[in-house]
Amino acid sequence: MDYSDNAQKQFRIWLKNKYSTIDQLNNTWGTAFWSEKYQNFDQIRIPNSGELIEKANPHAILDYNRFMADEVARFVNMQADILHKYVGKKQWVTSNIIPVFYPVDPARMDHLDFTTYTRYPVTGHERGYGEQGFRISNIESLGFPNDLFRNYPGKQFGVMELQPGQVNWGIYNPQPLPGAIRLWMYHVFAGGGKFVCNYRFRQPLKGSEQYHYGLMQTDGVSLSPGGLEYKQTINEMQKLRAAYNKDNQIPASIASRRIGMMFTMDNNIEMNFQPQTNQWNTMGHVHKYYKLLKSFAAPVDVISEEEDFTRYPFLLAPAYQLLDNKLVERWKEYVKQGGHLILTCRTGQKNREAQLWEDSFAAPIHELVGINNLFFDHLPSDYWGHINFNGESYGWNNWRCHDSQ
Repeated sequence: MDYSDNAQKQFRIWLKNKYSTIDQLNNTWGTAFWSEKYQNFDQIRIPNSGELIEKANPHAILDYNRFMADEVARFVNMQADILHKYVGKKQWVTSNIIPVFYPVDPARMDHLDFTTYTRYPVTGHERGYGEQGFRISNIESLGFPNDLFRNYPGKQFGVMELQPGQVNWGIYNPQPLPGAIRLWMYHVFAGGGKFVCNYRFRQPLKGSEQYHYGLMQTDGVSLSPGGLEYKQTINEMQKLRAAYNKDNQIPASIASRRIGMMFTMDNNIEMNFQPQTNQWNTMGHVHKYYKLLKSFAAPVDVISEEEDFTRYPFLLAPAYQLLDNKLVERWKEYVKQGGHLILTCRTGQKNREAQLWEDSFAAPIHELVGINNLFFDHLPSDYWGHINFNGESYGWNNWRCHDSQ
């Protein structure tokens, strides 16, 4: 977050370009509430929790995150333009992004030749599966970035930094499970990635990352365990290339399960700022469905609204809170043409500017999902309710929606 005078100035310019008049901004942000009304753009300050006794205006937060995403992308695109002017035609220009690290939005970085991301699966942040899962990570974290970056501008991606072994900066720093690094590499290629790089080649003798492994050990001669796995994978890749047949097609039984999973940074930002329950986690909700899809080998594309929905037998929009009537009409048409649309809680609660509808709650989706009115409830984390459906009882805890009529 940047609260400098320069950032304040640029944010005001961004807002002027979007709203034109201060009255339009006041109307969109609902500044009449809590006496927040502005007389001019120069009065606006970047929402800063350190200056406020209550949470900031949610519309201001949404716009500030959009502004930051635009600023980062503008800066990256500017650098790409400069480099493309001077480097050779065979030299590509790309990124090095942490997956789903808002407000950074790679979809806005459309001057790069393609995008890449950075992946450190074993740093104490993820328990994974099983007793030693913290040494290998999980399918959501390994697969989701591939299915997301594959559909960014350029339609190609790679991994710029893949963890080569133990690192020094995690919550705790375990050794990866033997074979884990090889598995991570194959995950990238299976997900459509074109290359894998790592950081770093040799473990350093000096500086702040002395305990960060490389492909080479500290003697500069011996391969590390991760280096041996890179060597093994490279040798295996040579055999795979020899057996490659470009005419092979995905089996029909797999293609029939293909899923388009809709995801936007705006939804992620808005819901994380207003979670409505202390148990809510936007990416956790998305990953819940992603994990289920991968359990029956469904091919998943994480897509934006720009994609053609008809390419997918199934379309999933988990917690798609911010939308407009145009998108709802596209969903209706998709369903009319035989598509299978899956919506979850929080879908359609607000318009694009995070305003509730001047209508019944989540009104735009009522006809689509066949309800009269929407009602939701939350419970304490240690209390469970039960729903009877088709003779079966299902437990619920942190979110329940039903047709109130």
